[in-house]
Amino acid sequence: MWFLNRFDAASAVNNIPVGVRLTGTLDVAALAAALGDVVERHESLRTIYPDIDGVGHQSVLASHAVELTTESVDEASLIVRAEQLTEMGFDVTVEVPMRVVLFELGAREHVLFLVVHHIASDGFSLRPLARDIMVAYAARTHGEPPAWSPLAVHYADYSLWQREVLGSENDPESVLSEQIGYWTSQLAGIPDQLDLPSDRLRPETATGEGRTSSFRIDPTLHARLHTLARDHNTSLFMVVHAALSVLLSRLSDTDDVAIGTPIAGRGEAALDDLVGMFVNTLVLRTTFDNDVPFEQLLAQVRETDLDAFAHADVPFERLVEIIDPERSQARHPLFQVALTFQNTGAVDFELDGITASALEYEAPTAKFDLQFTFADSVGAGSVGAGDSAGGMDFAITYATDLFDDLRVAAFAEQLLRILRAVVEDPAVVVGDIGILDDFERELVVSRWNSLGDDVAPADVTLVGMFEAQVAARDDAVAVKFGDDSVSYRELATRVRRLARHLIDVGVGPESLVAVTLPRSVDLVVALLAVLEAGGGYLPIDPNSPAERIEFLVSDAQPVAVVTHSGEDVSFPSGVPVVELDRVDLSGVDDAPIVDAERRGPLASTNLAYVIYTSGSTGRPKGVLIPHRNAVRLMVNTESVYGFGASDVWTMFHSYAFDFSVWELWGPLLYGGTLVVVDYFTSRSRKRSGSCWFASR
Repeated sequence: MWFLNRFDAASAVNNIPVGVRLTGTLDVAALAAALGDVVERHESLRTIYPDIDGVGHQSVLASHAVELTTESVDEASLIVRAEQLTEMGFDVTVEVPMRVVLFELGAREHVLFLVVHHIASDGFSLRPLARDIMVAYAARTHGEPPAWSPLAVHYADYSLWQREVLGSENDPESVLSEQIGYWTSQLAGIPDQLDLPSDRLRPETATGEGRTSSFRIDPTLHARLHTLARDHNTSLFMVVHAALSVLLSRLSDTDDVAIGTPIAGRGEAALDDLVGMFVNTLVLRTTFDNDVPFEQLLAQVRETDLDAFAHADVPFERLVEIIDPERSQARHPLFQVALTFQNTGAVDFELDGITASALEYEAPTAKFDLQFTFADSVGAGSVGAGDSAGGMDFAITYATDLFDDLRVAAFAEQLLRILRAVVEDPAVVVGDIGILDDFERELVVSRWNSLGDDVAPADVTLVGMFEAQVAARDDAVAVKFGDDSVSYRELATRVRRLARHLIDVGVGPESLVAVTLPRSVDLVVALLAVLEAGGGYLPIDPNSPAERIEFLVSDAQPVAVVTHSGEDVSFPSGVPVVELDRVDLSGVDDAPIVDAERRGPLASTNLAYVIYTSGSTGRPKGVLIPHRNAVRLMVNTESVYGFGASDVWTMFHSYAFDFSVWELWGPLLYGGTLVVVDYFTSRSRKRSGSCWFASR
């Protein structure tokens, strides 16, 4: 937590908000004094962590006066102010890790709102925190300090105890060394990223912004899940873990699923009274094939979970250092999906003469791509003989960088379908579990997998369709970038001249040309010119990591490169490099190109472009797409999307990403306008998403 805070002190992703609505006659002075008593009692709430030569040190302040700020707000602005307070970062090197505001909605209506940094607290800490505020407030309303017993231990004692018990990594006989050995073996070769279907590309730096959607497991299904767990000598957590693993495997098409889960870390009763950061994070990794029965997978998950819980003392941050996955600011290390069971119970909050209730509020942050949080409840004690399950609430907190609420709702419904299927037949083969409903299945099978009759002409190329629009649209705007606006005739002139130059340097059918250019009109010209010359283009985003660019070049072995001078991209010696900002094409013929000029006839079966996969689960793989496939994609979906000359499309995504195929050819094959979005706008942290196209 200290390192993450030093890395980005403005981030709110590790802030824990707590809001309590108080109705009645509130003694504000007594409440302020009670908060001071609580901070005095719990050292973690008055500890700062100064940076000394790059190393964090604890400094427990002898005393700290709580500043209880009162703000007058109305109901409409309450949540907005709560979000603003939650989104304010802490600098833990100089600030105590808690801020408190009392919102006044009326003479007898208040909301006490606390934001605590995760370095000082975890979810379990909210219960002793609430209890101690209540005890202290009751005493202070009578003009007395709280008469509580001193804490048996403080957080610093726990830290020392943990180091003593775990021992040193340098001691091969220590508990820590044994546990590190387990995790090193268990997580060897773990994929860096779980690729789930998303609504947007993963940004280069995660914003930490998120939302939470709530769902419900009905009492009948809840009871049957408990029965399934009991019959297979597992826990409800393990059943849900196995089902979630099936869902993630199906969605990402992988047999290697890693899910993170928190563990309380309070192994001694004395720690239950402390406010502090005790929770640790475990990585639950499961590998399985789609042809295994669910009950077999459940047995495997049981062993995985029990082993993980038995090796739960290695701090997660140390585990990341040891496993050393590829680091990225775009994702959480080792896992991107978390599973949490909320078994701490409701936090009761009662004050003398005051009616208290929890403020319904979700922090607008997300630490992971997805976090599934389940709250178990029963009708009468634990589920057993004569008891009934009371249903189960669950929530999904999701990164808005990646997902929209409709997709998350679909994830929730698919998980419920898996849960219903496994209680109905625990022996069901996991690959046979239907995660689509009848409508979705019909949509996929009947429309998306088979878009009716194939109406695309067999011998048409992308070049032929583009040239037809040049003849038909002539002076219409083809491409816009900033203040630049290029007509179809002007675009064709530039494309043909560059294409002839590429033919001269050796480009022809089935040859590959690397295009690495910033977003501009030149980029569109280059991609079209490669096809006009008869070749296929290899899009290389100059903003990609240097290692990926080097791999693409060495793997694809292009015969030529189109770029700008000054682009810091290395290519093998001997490969012709065409720098568009330096080459003079003004004297080159701009008439339509015929096959006699090319190094071979251009056919619909010739290569049009190559798109490489992300490589998140192994080496990137190049997918070769011929002209006829791209033509069929567009022509066979004309009836669905109604492409036409009135459309305006944005080239929003990276042109090295397969979705750019829609964005490029949607307008240019149908006489529409392509608007190339500049890099900084496309990567804006505050974007709400992107549209495919809009009609004028």
